[in-house]
Amino acid sequence: MSKYLITGITGFAGPHLANLLIEEGHEVHGIVRTANGRELDLVDIIKLEDLSKIKFHYLDLKHFYGVKKLFDNEEYDGVFHLAAQSHPPTSFKDPVLTWEENVTSTVNLITALEGKNTRFMFCSTSEVYGDTCKDVGLLKVDTPLIPSNPYGTSKAAMDMYVRERSMNGYLDGFVTRAFSHTGPRRGKIFSISSDAYQIANMMLGNQDLVLNIGNLETERVVIDVRDCVNAYYKLMLNPDSKSKAFNVCGDEVHKMQHYTDLLIEKSGLKDVKQEIYKPYYRPIDIQVQIGDSKELKDMTGWKPQISLEQTMDDLLQYWVNKLKVTDIDFWKKNIV
Repeated sequence: MSKYLITGITGFAGPHLANLLIEEGHEVHGIVRTANGRELDLVDIIKLEDLSKIKFHYLDLKHFYGVKKLFDNEEYDGVFHLAAQSHPPTSFKDPVLTWEENVTSTVNLITALEGKNTRFMFCSTSEVYGDTCKDVGLLKVDTPLIPSNPYGTSKAAMDMYVRERSMNGYLDGFVTRAFSHTGPRRGKIFSISSDAYQIANMMLGNQDLVLNIGNLETERVVIDVRDCVNAYYKLMLNPDSKSKAFNVCGDEVHKMQHYTDLLIEKSGLKDVKQEIYKPYYRPIDIQVQIGDSKELKDMTGWKPQISLEQTMDDLLQYWVNKLKVTDIDFWKKNIV
């Protein structure tokens, strides 16, 4: 049994990673910013009996001495650093916040870990490549980093910093560049999940059959979040990943319209009207992202296991269940 810490455990991928680690028999710790009970919301992904096994630490990663105190008191085999401001449109509106959350916090973690026997995974992103795929073709791990938004820029900075610290012997770290992934618990401000949230409301009779959409002409390779965190885990177990970067992505590329259509099909709804909603457009968009995950596959044997159809089914059902819990009218009609 190993002991792992997950930053961002109350986010999107964190609970799925916690499930995997618990299933594999490991001790799991997680960081929560404030002691306001938010971790209880994780029961939408983590079983209550498993949630009780997780040890939570309450601190703000932007405050160095709180981070240092944690690592002075606890020793970990590995840290999965998932916490971030990860919404590109928000990064245009508030680049200072994005930089503080993604850069200051990461530097604090790395500095506090120097000299300790702890593996460190930094969750970067395909956004570090910017909009270069349409010019260079398949994005490889050695493709130059040319981000096109403040979020991608903040991640690119730490992507390079983690590898520099590791190559120079200060850290046992590696970088994962996850391409588009979705699934249960994905926030409704993100593409695909935004559609699923609205369609779930339609299924419950809470919304007219009008779907607000963004740019559905862009192309993405999308995998399930549970496949994504499995890649993180496999790389954590392999010491040869040190100082390297890995693309985490599938092989099938589709226009975003494909994912929207699949969600509507899964819902069983008819005559759903799609309307462009300008706030869902990025000021600077990325036309296509197709990655090469050869290094990851060669090192770990990883490949996506969950079908796109299953992912869309699970995401849609997640939102239906989530909305039922907060829909008083639903309970009035269905409570016995």
